[in-house]
Amino acid sequence: MKKKLLATVLSAAMIGSVLSGCGSSAASTDTAAAASSAAPAAAATSEAAATEESTAAATSETAAATGEVDYSKDSGEIYMFISSPEYADAINTLIDEYKEVAPNVTINYETTQNDYPTLLKAKINSGEIPDIFSSTSGKEIDTYKEYSYDLSDQPLMDTISDSVASVMASPSDGTGMYGIAIKGNYFGMVYNKDIFDEVGITAFPQTTTELEDACEKISAAGYTPFTTGYAEWWVFKHAAQSFIDAAAEDAGISTAELVTKFENGEAKIKNYPAIYDNFFNFLDLTVKYGDDKPLETDLSGEESAFGTGKAAMVVGQGAWIEGDVKSINPDINIGFDGYPVSDNADQCKVISGSDQALHVNKDSENLQATLDFVNWWYTSDTGKAWFTDVAGVVPPIKTDAESDFAIINQGNALAADEGTNDLEIIYSTDSWHQSAGEILQAYLAGTNDKDETCSQLEAKWQEIDGAAE
Repeated sequence: MKKKLLATVLSAAMIGSVLSGCGSSAASTDTAAAASSAAPAAAATSEAAATEESTAAATSETAAATGEVDYSKDSGEIYMFISSPEYADAINTLIDEYKEVAPNVTINYETTQNDYPTLLKAKINSGEIPDIFSSTSGKEIDTYKEYSYDLSDQPLMDTISDSVASVMASPSDGTGMYGIAIKGNYFGMVYNKDIFDEVGITAFPQTTTELEDACEKISAAGYTPFTTGYAEWWVFKHAAQSFIDAAAEDAGISTAELVTKFENGEAKIKNYPAIYDNFFNFLDLTVKYGDDKPLETDLSGEESAFGTGKAAMVVGQGAWIEGDVKSINPDINIGFDGYPVSDNADQCKVISGSDQALHVNKDSENLQATLDFVNWWYTSDTGKAWFTDVAGVVPPIKTDAESDFAIINQGNALAADEGTNDLEIIYSTDSWHQSAGEILQAYLAGTNDKDETCSQLEAKWQEIDGAAE
């Protein structure tokens, strides 16, 4: 899915930020105007909102009981502001399909990745809460719980996978269902099997030593070992989580416990070699054997370098890039494996799980139409097929559908054979992840050394997510 987005780039003047790179793209449908102009008006009074919410719940329950929903009776506008612009084309296709069954509903869709948490908070603070908005699953479910409709009584509960539903509940008390997912996911190292075969590497490296040796062979053959995407702050969170998992395992505690220690100021990165030594060595290795301008390479740059056969490995990505890469080279032979995080090969595992939540605004002025849309997405034949046939993602629903995507199929096989590492990113907020990414960008730029970088990471971890407890 090439990101041929249909709307103008988001204006971030509201927060004084300049959005750059692929991540700042925006998309809309049903209108050529910028989607931001279609934001809903201020929320109704609390009494009216409560009435609307109870009415919507009753209507959905009745529809579920009868098995019939007349979507043509819905009308009005739904404002959908979410991250993950890599799915823009797929989302627009979904919206076009929904227009066929709900012709009187207009879904105004806007997307960005760069600075999304800040933009969302600005909208919330101004009273312009989108009807559908996104966050990280896990910890951020509680961050936005007060604005989110509890979907636990909706028809979609019959199809959502148990593993996805578990990270949409409130992490503080385990109740409710405050989001749905665009996808399940696999995180790991995407690589070009043909390049590896050409240089004589018969199996993907499982240890840090093997990875360094592979880089030397690939570079000597005239290829760029890594394409990094370090212009994107979120690439760092995807790459770092395997090293944090290893650090927790080495310490004999769970990943969630280690993250909590950092949030509470009870842990120092220097005391965890998997992070202090191995992760920073990995960053340095990817720069040494990576893009000419790593801090100027974004998602589209990574896809281009990999798809054209220039680079052998992709940092910080996963199953979501395969469609774009194959649009560049349909015949590319894609491989997928975990990150080599130490000299213990057993720690080289892929990561699986649903890292993103889409919330329904509980005070939406068009709540019933919004609920009907998300229920149709998760329960209709068209909506369910969208995950594998259009988006090419790990389905977040219960399904026996097979995928044509190499990353998903190899991820499934690796997960079954070796198990998976923990989805570390859901234990922190995206506000923290964005700040951490910017700190690591400064490290790669040479602005700060490793110790200063670690001090800043520790301080921000405690300041942002420690305060959120």
